[in-house]
Amino acid sequence: MNNVVLMGRLTRDPDVRYSTQGDSQMAIARFTLAVDRRFRRNGDDQNADFISCVAFGKTAEFVEKYVNKGTKLTLSGRIQTGSYTNKDGQKVYTTDVVAENVEFAESKAASENNGFSDYSSAPAAVAGGGNQGANDGFLDIPDSVEDDGLPF
Repeated sequence: MNNVVLMGRLTRDPDVRYSTQGDSQMAIARFTLAVDRRFRRNGDDQNADFISCVAFGKTAEFVEKYVNKGTKLTLSGRIQTGSYTNKDGQKVYTTDVVAENVEFAESKAASENNGFSDYSSAPAAVAGGGNQGANDGFLDIPDSVEDDGLPF
């Protein structure tokens, strides 16, 4: 099974291009996620991995519209390898994560408090918007509401 789940921040704004095949256009978004490592190895100064990601179609359009440098994302997808010959005649091997599902990993308020991007134009359901508490990402339910009045 080829399944990848990552959480990290974009290192720069995504690079989005449109490919034309026949009469239709398809968005292709390339971006790099800085993903923190759980543990630091002895003598290793780097505490994050920088993972190349690519998204296609509607997922790429979402990335283009709502995501920019510093945005914390959670994505799921698969690893894809490939190769090509560069202009010097050398074979270059590539490894990318193909993002099939992309979601925000923090609320708008938390992102603003961290000094990162503002995605106020993002859809509330996708961005985790709505009537949220301070920075915890949970719905603020008044103390006066009894458990019997909740729909779940």
